[in-house]
Amino acid sequence: MLTMWTMLTRFIAKMRDEEGQGLAEYALILVLVAIVCVAALIFLGGSINNVLSNVGANIASQPGGGGS
Repeated sequence: MLTMWTMLTRFIAKMRDEEGQGLAEYALILVLVAIVCVAALIFLGGSINNVLSNVGANIASQPGGGGS
């Protein structure tokens, strides 16, 4: 538990350092990438669902494919 506390205090100290601007920039980039991924899933979700359903149906129809 002591090492976890030490790691936490070091992390907080780094956050207060002037180098925190770089961390904020990385956080903004990460947020933008997440937004792009969510938008792509929204627009392509139906197509991806259809493709995966077709693949699953084809696998299930094959001998030994796990179809009931």
